[in-house]
Amino acid sequence: MRRIFRNAMTLTALTVGMTCACMAQSATSDSNPSSTNLTASVDPPAAATPATPNGGADATHATSSADKQELQPTVAQEIEALKSRIDQLENEVKEERARALADSADTAAIKAAEKELVAGNGGVGLNATRPAAGVSPSLQAAAPAAAPAAPPEISAERLTKEAPFPGDWTWLNDNGHQTDSPMATKYFTPEFRADANYTLDLNHPEDDSLGGSTETFRSDEFQLEQVSIGGDIRIDNVRGRILFMDGLFATTTVRNDGSPNRGQWDLGDAYKYISEGWGGYHWDVAHGLNVDAGIFVSYIGLFSYYNFDNWTYQPSFVSSNTPWFFNGLRIQYFPTSKLKIEPWIINGWQSYARYGGHGGLGGQILWRPNPNTDVVFNNYGMGEDDSTNLGRSRVHADYSVQQRFYNNPSKMLDQIAWTITGDLGCEYGGGPVSFATPDGALNSHGFSPLKGTTDSYNGGVDCHGSKDGRPKQAFMGWMSYLRFWWDKNLYAVTLGGGQMNNPGRYLTLLPPINGATAISGSPYYTENAGDRAQMRDGTLTFDYMPSQFITFRLETGYRYSDTPYWSGRGGITPPGGNNGAPAQYACASGSPSGYGYGTVGLYNAELACGAGESAGTPTGLNSIWWPDLRTNQTVITGAIMVRF
Repeated sequence: MRRIFRNAMTLTALTVGMTCACMAQSATSDSNPSSTNLTASVDPPAAATPATPNGGADATHATSSADKQELQPTVAQEIEALKSRIDQLENEVKEERARALADSADTAAIKAAEKELVAGNGGVGLNATRPAAGVSPSLQAAAPAAAPAAPPEISAERLTKEAPFPGDWTWLNDNGHQTDSPMATKYFTPEFRADANYTLDLNHPEDDSLGGSTETFRSDEFQLEQVSIGGDIRIDNVRGRILFMDGLFATTTVRNDGSPNRGQWDLGDAYKYISEGWGGYHWDVAHGLNVDAGIFVSYIGLFSYYNFDNWTYQPSFVSSNTPWFFNGLRIQYFPTSKLKIEPWIINGWQSYARYGGHGGLGGQILWRPNPNTDVVFNNYGMGEDDSTNLGRSRVHADYSVQQRFYNNPSKMLDQIAWTITGDLGCEYGGGPVSFATPDGALNSHGFSPLKGTTDSYNGGVDCHGSKDGRPKQAFMGWMSYLRFWWDKNLYAVTLGGGQMNNPGRYLTLLPPINGATAISGSPYYTENAGDRAQMRDGTLTFDYMPSQFITFRLETGYRYSDTPYWSGRGGITPPGGNNGAPAQYACASGSPSGYGYGTVGLYNAELACGAGESAGTPTGLNSIWWPDLRTNQTVITGAIMVRF
């Protein structure tokens, strides 16, 4: 625009100047027509000519006048020159306007292309092949090729409605107090756990070996209970979880499962380092529908598989003696944000494989009507879960309520919560009355004496007391805990305990006498139908939690059994260590006798161990090694547990 204005001003000045000159020339001609030197002021000056010796001044004057007459333009020529100049300026103005219009159109086209590119609708690619109005072809050619539209982003897990169980549930027993996962990404949430403890058994077993627990296994030693790594994966509604596990859990959990003894492929070794491993799919139905298959935690008995998540280190019997995991299929349906319905189709009761002719069925109903209440109903049935007595089926019900009845974070005492759990179950079927020996007879008091008797029952059982001579095979138990948090959940104290009655001992944990497992059994602690097992316990737990990712725990507990069960001073390991034959009596020297449970077996074992003529008498028993089992146990445990 400045250039246009400048050219216009120049044109105006020239036009006015020439007009004035023409008017002056016309006036002079009218007054003195003979004069010819009127335009000298607009002509260029003549070059100086040197003077000649004679009459040089006159000659010079004459020559100069003649030159000026020849160079002086006519009025018509001057007017024609002005017209040419005017045409030139008009053309420049038109070209300048055209360039301005082109710049404006190009700018608009570029802006439109930017908007289309940001919108991601592919419009840039279309405009690139069809020039915009007023845009120069050179600019169109120089424009960069439009990038293809980005593919749609893959979601992790779609959920139209509210996610189930909103709110803070870190106060629950079985959930843990971790609230964040700082290493999580959109698709993967990693998980690491470590649990180390030092346990002191006041019975001071000489072999440092403990029995009757799924949490404490050695005394007077530091031990790594668990170290796990894995995480959760969610990609386009496909879901999965893997948590590898090593430490004592990798041995102690497997030894309680007798199912790998049926068939081939050593399932115990195949799965021992996996605490959870499953994959499945999520449907965006109601508040969520999931179908998963693999190994997953059961939560029968309320407590979590992992000690970090629990209020105590050693849970009571209705938790410690019930399943930590299942292997099979689960379906999780959330009809509302406060309710979960979860059926199970599984191999059996905490088993990698089936024990008998068919697996088990079960399920969980979890209801959380408000942020302070948790109600869970677990049920199991149909499974044949006794590897030595096929045909017996098991049913079990486990119901829990958790209630936080005080929550005031602004006070020194932050929270108070309480839990109660009740369990009831039994086994039934298995055929008529039968004994392993011809002179067998049930002990009327339900005791299977340590030194062997004739009550080695292997026939059918019943849920509701003696029926057709078949003994009662049942489980009844309860536990309850009360927990206090203070100083913004930095500290917590838990008091609690429970009790169980398990005639038949089918859920009583077998002590690892001479390396005994659920597959081998032991002649020193029988699991015959009708054998008594009545136990009770209590614990006091103190927690220090300086971070959501760690718990320092100190706990003391007392446990009692009405029959000898806990490790005593003499320990539960034969002289020289385990001899590889836990199903047999061991000789006093530690070697296997070659004979197992029963009166005949014991007598022959005494003979094999050198009792001679004293075999079958109290003196003959001295040839046999006997574990030191006690009716009570007091332990103190310190633990450091990490989860993130």
